[in-house]
Amino acid sequence: MSEERFSRGPAPSGADPRRGGRPPWWPEGEAFPPAGWQRRHPTFARRWMFFAFAAFVLFMVFVATAVTVVLQVIATMSGGGPPHPLVVIAAFLLVFFLATGGMRGAASVTRPVRQLIEAAENIQRGDFTTRVQERGPREVRSLGRAFNAMTARLQQSETERRRLLADVTHELRTPLTVIQGNIEALIDGVHPADEAHFRAILDETHVLSRLIDDLRIISMAESGALALHRERTDMAELVRDVVTSFEPAATTQGLRLDTKVSMGNVVAEVDPIRVREILSNILANALRYTPRDGSIEVTVTPFDSDISVAVHDTGPGIAADVLPNVFDRFTRSPESPGAGLGLAIAKSLVTAHGGTITAQSVPGLGTTIRFSVPRAAA
Repeated sequence: MSEERFSRGPAPSGADPRRGGRPPWWPEGEAFPPAGWQRRHPTFARRWMFFAFAAFVLFMVFVATAVTVVLQVIATMSGGGPPHPLVVIAAFLLVFFLATGGMRGAASVTRPVRQLIEAAENIQRGDFTTRVQERGPREVRSLGRAFNAMTARLQQSETERRRLLADVTHELRTPLTVIQGNIEALIDGVHPADEAHFRAILDETHVLSRLIDDLRIISMAESGALALHRERTDMAELVRDVVTSFEPAATTQGLRLDTKVSMGNVVAEVDPIRVREILSNILANALRYTPRDGSIEVTVTPFDSDISVAVHDTGPGIAADVLPNVFDRFTRSPESPGAGLGLAIAKSLVTAHGGTITAQSVPGLGTTIRFSVPRAAA
């Protein structure tokens, strides 16, 4: 099989990678393709088809000869004369149609499989937009459907990875810029080396530390590596403790903070530290968006298999276009001072417990964030 190397050197960004050009996803400034990358000669497929056709013709001649010999042997053993020519022709045509049908059936399988192989090579090169046609027998169509679903998930993961890197870079840039500016001002003598300026630097390091810890928690929870120390926990007591810790902030903002616990057993099998973190993130988010003279109500309700905790605020509500993505990382309103990780962390921790979390909001009437955790066995 002859081979032909790609032409080295940069190519237009919109070029077709199958024709040797640099694909849109290839990094700028790097030559495409890398050294040693090869592809099949364009006439390979034609040669393969020619050899396949020649092999088929030889096979048919062999089969026809074999059928003729068998018929001759049968006629000789039965004491009759040689087989009639029409019998030989009929046997040849029968074998021909059977072989043709077999070739067509094999082609209906090999063509989709060959397309899958080429698509897999494109995925290996990083082109996650590759899709295959769902054709052929039912099993092959199922394979193509599964392949397309896999590539769609890979493409979505790649998009989320790029967006996450961009968001993390943006969030890290602000505190690092403040730290760098303050240190340079201290070195140049623009600012005095007093407690106030060192305190500003320390505060920004706390912001960096909190952002890194938040990202670490989300990463561990989503990968299943977050260790939960479950124990029987009275959710009513836990919720009251968390709400009490937020009362000074609510009083300063002129907000009313209430707790309501329904009758029944509210003992859950959870990690109390992580559940406190879930509720704290939700309450902090509610306090941030609830205007003065508003109210926040936390409700604990037991059910057959889980315990539900709902936080309702009387804020302006969440916009309809933002609500579906409210639990995504770095999703926040323009006026929010946070990084947009609070609800994402809450969702990751709730999912790690095997529970669910939802958000309901009506513009002008407030927002309700509700999550559930598994109930402890009696």
